[in-house]
Amino acid sequence: MKSKLLHDENGLKTFAIVFDKEEEVREKLLEFANTNRFADAHLTAIGAFSEVTLGFFDRQQKAYKKIPVKEQVEVLSLTGNIVPKDGKPRLHAHVVIGKADGTAHGGHFLEGRVWPTLEMIVSEMPVHLRRSQDEESGLALINLAA
Repeated sequence: MKSKLLHDENGLKTFAIVFDKEEEVREKLLEFANTNRFADAHLTAIGAFSEVTLGFFDRQQKAYKKIPVKEQVEVLSLTGNIVPKDGKPRLHAHVVIGKADGTAHGGHFLEGRVWPTLEMIVSEMPVHLRRSQDEESGLALINLAA
């Protein structure tokens, strides 16, 4: 993974990140977020995966159903945020992928292996968002009152 600082003003930074072939995105991104001490950040990306796991939230189970896609796909859109939980960065992102037949699939981004590239912009937010546990869903949701 390579990164370049694009903007740094009043403590808010924006980075361009280019992932290397075969890198696992979630792991590398969270390492980067931890190293750079992101309090809150927004991200967008495009590129391609050799394999990816999407997730769909099952309300009854209060867990993500894993949807593995074990083929080359285009990343049409990857967007999300990084916010702290228990002092560590946590990624919450959604992804839309395109298959060779032109169909699109999407869901929560659980993991993905890059091939040949994934280009991402990560920007720190000026107001720090906090997540609180929602008892009904079991999810950590953004709490605007915090």
